[in-house]
Amino acid sequence: MKNKGFIVFLTSIITLLCVYYLSFTFVSNGIKEDATEYAKDESGNIVFAKRQFYLDSVYNEPVYNLLGIEFTYKEVQDMELNLGLDLQGGMHVTLEVSPVDIIKGLSGNNEDAGFTKALELAQERQSKSQKTFVDLFYDAFKEVNPDKKLSSIFANAANRGKIGFDTEDSEVLRVIRTEVDGAIDRSFNILRTRIDRFGTSQPNIQKLENTGRIQIEIPGVDNPERVKKLLQGVAKLEFLQVIAINEVGDALSQANEIIVAEQKAAKKTIQGETGDSLSTDASTENQDIASLLKEEDETTAEADSLGAESDSATASLDSLEQSQEVSPLFSLIKMRGGLIYSVEDTAKINKIIQREDIKSLFPRNTRLIWDVKANKLDDGSELLELYVVRTLRNDQAMLTGEVINDARQTFDQSGQPAVDMSMDAEGARKWSKITRENIGNRIAIVLDNYVYSAPVVNSEIPNGKSIIEGNFTMEEAKDLANILKAGSLPAPTRIVEEAIIGPTLGKESQSQGILSIVAGLAMVVIFMVAYYAKGGLVANIALVFNIFFILGILAQLNAALTLPGIAGIVLTIGMSIDANVLIFERIREERRGGTPLLKAISAGYDKAYSSIVDANVTTFLIGAILYWLGQGPVKGFAITLMIGIACSFFSAVFITRVIVSWMSKRGDDSKISFSTPFSKNLFNDLSINFMTKRKMAYIGSGIVIVIGLVLMTINGLNMGVDFTGGRSYVVRFSESVQPTDLKLALESSFENKGTEVKTFGANNILKVTTSYLVEEESSEADDIVQTKLVDGITAATGMTYVADESRMAGNEFTISGSSKVGATIADDIKNASQESVIFSLIAIFLYILIRFRRWQFGLGAVVALFHDTLVVLSAFAIAKALGFNFEIDQVFIAAILTVIGYSINDTVVVFDRIRETLGITSKASNEETFNKAINDTVSRTIMTSMTTLVVILVLFLFGGEVLRGFSFALLVGILVGTYSSIFIATPIVLDLAKRKKKAVEA
Repeated sequence: MKNKGFIVFLTSIITLLCVYYLSFTFVSNGIKEDATEYAKDESGNIVFAKRQFYLDSVYNEPVYNLLGIEFTYKEVQDMELNLGLDLQGGMHVTLEVSPVDIIKGLSGNNEDAGFTKALELAQERQSKSQKTFVDLFYDAFKEVNPDKKLSSIFANAANRGKIGFDTEDSEVLRVIRTEVDGAIDRSFNILRTRIDRFGTSQPNIQKLENTGRIQIEIPGVDNPERVKKLLQGVAKLEFLQVIAINEVGDALSQANEIIVAEQKAAKKTIQGETGDSLSTDASTENQDIASLLKEEDETTAEADSLGAESDSATASLDSLEQSQEVSPLFSLIKMRGGLIYSVEDTAKINKIIQREDIKSLFPRNTRLIWDVKANKLDDGSELLELYVVRTLRNDQAMLTGEVINDARQTFDQSGQPAVDMSMDAEGARKWSKITRENIGNRIAIVLDNYVYSAPVVNSEIPNGKSIIEGNFTMEEAKDLANILKAGSLPAPTRIVEEAIIGPTLGKESQSQGILSIVAGLAMVVIFMVAYYAKGGLVANIALVFNIFFILGILAQLNAALTLPGIAGIVLTIGMSIDANVLIFERIREERRGGTPLLKAISAGYDKAYSSIVDANVTTFLIGAILYWLGQGPVKGFAITLMIGIACSFFSAVFITRVIVSWMSKRGDDSKISFSTPFSKNLFNDLSINFMTKRKMAYIGSGIVIVIGLVLMTINGLNMGVDFTGGRSYVVRFSESVQPTDLKLALESSFENKGTEVKTFGANNILKVTTSYLVEEESSEADDIVQTKLVDGITAATGMTYVADESRMAGNEFTISGSSKVGATIADDIKNASQESVIFSLIAIFLYILIRFRRWQFGLGAVVALFHDTLVVLSAFAIAKALGFNFEIDQVFIAAILTVIGYSINDTVVVFDRIRETLGITSKASNEETFNKAINDTVSRTIMTSMTTLVVILVLFLFGGEVLRGFSFALLVGILVGTYSSIFIATPIVLDLAKRKKKAVEA
């Protein structure tokens, strides 16, 4: 084999990198275990908030020393293998989209006293009522303004054509509801886009019905503050001209005079003639002023030194800086214009500059805006700049963020993280005009009323491209780019609830699943050695390398491993085994023909190569398209699948070739073999006429599919809460309860409808969500579901329900909150999944058409994939009719995709042998050729199916009830995928070829 040295070198490098990155995972897991122990209370319950506190406390502390290099916990987490929400839990946040701001905006920011009072009353009553905010507002409005119509408030230029002065209240309310609902929907989509770009895998985002709230669950969050900032930022981007200090010098002088006068009065009022310290009954405002006075001398000295450097400050300001009575307000002057303060003083200064008498001193078209980030000096002190900016009429900006069509993290000229943004055509035109007219001036780039950058315009910018610089970290620049690209929220949001949640798949289910997969793999390892002797041992080494490389590369790419990802790994395990089976079967064929060992090995690898390439390329195409078009679980599956295909191809083809070459270097005297006495003559000289059975196969498949479709029409499928949404309850127990056990018990109570149970804040608090009676909106249905929940928990745990949480004692539980939630898998995720599958089928058809030069092969493969999908769905419908209620959830999507990947892999291998056989025996009939090709590959088909099925079967039997639906879909899919490659795909090619031949003859 050529390039053995390069393969060994590359394998060594990849192995060392994987060891390096996976070592961080082991360190992180140890720290998390320490945090879990720290978070246990006296009863042994784990308080997740306390656990997070422990992790936050070591966040910036060195926790790992690798060859003398120290890594903080933050750095360790950045490099560990992440897990999805289903495997490790994460952060739960409930956001409220402010309907107040939306209604105010619709009113044109009307300041009518009755309108303002109605909004205040609605806000006060919101937490105590089940009504929507719009209804609460209307009730309050009529209460405060019984003779007033809504149109008197909302008939304005913004609502022209929708609301007039004679519009009835019912119509105005309809417009308001439409706008509020639309704003919530837009917020939902924008937040999901932000989260997807945040880098998490398989987050959950759901709307809470009739509340204006959005529930978000993000896996494995290591920086909660970063997430909060990402979710709550409105992303209102504005471009505003910075005003030089001398333009508002008079206003600053008058403001200082007012404050100085108040300071003098405060001295007399608070200190008195005896100079006593601040009295305890002083007003809040005087306390602020007195507090500022204490820092007066130090601040004035600093102002003098900074003021001496300022060429732009006016003489009046210079005299103010030298005054012994000056306060910190407006006293520190920056060279290029702007005001600088100690961070400690900003809260006090905010109170003063928000006063109406101070605001009135400044021109109406100005605004005071803080810099987003403080500058840290060498002595540890932090200074923050306050900008004075000019606005247009109605406080409008020269340009806003709606014109941004792209933003990405980049680096500025000094190598610091920055944000590169580009504008659409209209934005580029306006930006060109703005920069042309402001050469030499500063333009502030303002996001959510904070200045991120304020560069001087040196020349006109004609192409709409700009870079935001702002002393960012890499994460801050990346988050800012994501927010700008996702767009601005239509209204501010606030976090009304947050908690640390446990995994969707409980620890018990995870343990059962892992043990089952390991046991299944162990059986495969033993079987491979028993069948292929030392060749099987080589295949097992490649399999270990394959799994190790997948996990290591996932860690390197900072991707997350989820349950759909594990499905992708199962598929690549099957493909890795399949590649070696193809190679070994070819070697065995050559050896049976008397070919010497070294030539047989070379021929085996060469002849199997095209089949392996075609099978891997078609499956990789599926992964690439799913990643490109898919969302949520589909994208997570696609990432793992593509990584797995690359790793399995490298390990199964190249690593095994190096090992086999080394083991066979003595030629026929080498002690390597590819068969045992048990397998030596197994499946040899088969001559089954598969093609004569094709009509029976068509009929059998048709019957199964028709039965399944009829049952789906009558009974439907057992759709999980991912697809349907439902009612959600927070249940507090006096002691910890296993989520998996409770889920299984509640499924029976809820008549086998979709049910999800996970820890919520602590392991004695569970969040239960069920799709039972999801279509019913009545209060009676609410009562029925809650009763079923209470009865189910009582039966499962033996605990007693108490309605009042404050009276809960031992062996009791209570329901501390409830809500209605929408589906996790929104319509656009479903549509994206459908689109990605359709494009995948088109890509497969085109690839097979190009490679096999006959459209019949491409169509046969696509029909077989449709067949396999329908059979799996039918199997679920039939199982439900027989009393086995396997749930259809988002993991089911990954299972179906795995089936498609497996099926196309199996089909392409059979097609490849048919192509080869056609070239060798061109005089034989198509039917004879197809039969010979299938008989030649049947040993490989059985071996690959058997080894893959062993893993899935063990998972199905011993992986626990929670994983049973997932493993059932894979089990049926692999069986039907193997069947369809022989009895559906190949016969369809044969029949289409016959029709073409008849048409030509006619």
